[in-house]
Amino acid sequence: MSFFDLLNPLNFLNLLSFLFARRYFKAKKSTTAINIISWISIAAIIIGTTALILVLSVFNGFEGLVKSLYSSFYTDLKISAAQGKTILVSPDQLQKIKSLKEIKNFSLEVEEKALLQNGEYQSVVYLKGVDENYRYTSGVSGHLLRLSARDTSTYDIGNENLPKLILGVGIADAIHLQGGADLFPLKIFLPRKSNTEQINLLEDISMDTIDISGIFRIQDDFDNKFGITNIDFVKRALKLGDDEYSYIEISLQDPSRADVVKKELKKIFGIDYLVQNKYEQNKSLYSVMNLERWVIYGILSLILVVAAFNMIGALTMLVLEKQKDISVLHALGGSRLFIQKIFLGEGLLIAIIGGGVGMLLAGFIAWAQINFHLIPLQGGSFLIDYFPVKLRWADFLLVGATVLFITLIASWIPARKAAAQEFSLRSE
Repeated sequence: MSFFDLLNPLNFLNLLSFLFARRYFKAKKSTTAINIISWISIAAIIIGTTALILVLSVFNGFEGLVKSLYSSFYTDLKISAAQGKTILVSPDQLQKIKSLKEIKNFSLEVEEKALLQNGEYQSVVYLKGVDENYRYTSGVSGHLLRLSARDTSTYDIGNENLPKLILGVGIADAIHLQGGADLFPLKIFLPRKSNTEQINLLEDISMDTIDISGIFRIQDDFDNKFGITNIDFVKRALKLGDDEYSYIEISLQDPSRADVVKKELKKIFGIDYLVQNKYEQNKSLYSVMNLERWVIYGILSLILVVAAFNMIGALTMLVLEKQKDISVLHALGGSRLFIQKIFLGEGLLIAIIGGGVGMLLAGFIAWAQINFHLIPLQGGSFLIDYFPVKLRWADFLLVGATVLFITLIASWIPARKAAAQEFSLRSE
């Protein structure tokens, strides 16, 4: 009978072998060390189970928070150029986008690097020229800050002749904006399209003035990089054609249908256009988060491996102590498989007690953190000041299966030794 055969629920533990295992677990041992090592094993499993669930829950919390922040800036779908910086969008293509019932809204946008200057202070900014639909396709308008004690931010991108700028808080700090209604207009420099290699400062660089209407704070990746203004102003400054854009951002009625709508958009625009969902726009971010999660899971599982070594020692010592009992059971008709099941059951009891208590403890700590924010986040630079936690049943199942697998492997070694030993009732 192999180890994997024993894992079959129909073959594994019948009631009688489990009762023997329970009795051996509760009975007082002749050697105190066996009890001590057994409880050390249980304590290690409790610690390992609790740590695994809590760390995975914190990862869930941060993952949900980061995704919500990125969702405030990145839309459900994005259409851009497969090659180059701009795309041509015909009226017919726009009409076909509007006809798709799955699409809630979409925004035409132009993006280019610009130099923003406030007196002697200056900073490079990724300038997003957007249309009026942008406030409905993204969540930027919900993350505006106060300009000063007197003035509040407003979502106002102005128009072609009087553009206004909504700036990330990181860029605002870099150019030393103090805020307030008495701000002087900022100077903004944009590179224009040129067909010559030699740069003409008068023809190839656009210089304008622009007022600040708002400051947003979402996440450092956006706060330190982007500014949002009127698309017609940016297109005029860059000398772009009427049907020339950087990309189209789309919000959906049902974000879970993104892949279905993506296929429809590919039919409309063809192979020269790149259609990306939210995951593909941030593929490196999600890949790193997923990798970190599994690395931490593997490292913390080593705690359970340490507990497994303690179990092997405790069960091996128990096998040596119960040699006469094993011989009696064999004389009464107990098979080697039955003996093996008893000691596997002993390991299963340790796993159930340790894993069960660990899960309950992790659930209680997570509940307390969710409701009372017991453990703070240091630094004060994040949007929240406590560790976010989110419990998932999948994590409990994963950790439970891990505990069960490791403890059964650890129990297999002494259980096999017990079943393989020679039986004898003769005393020395």
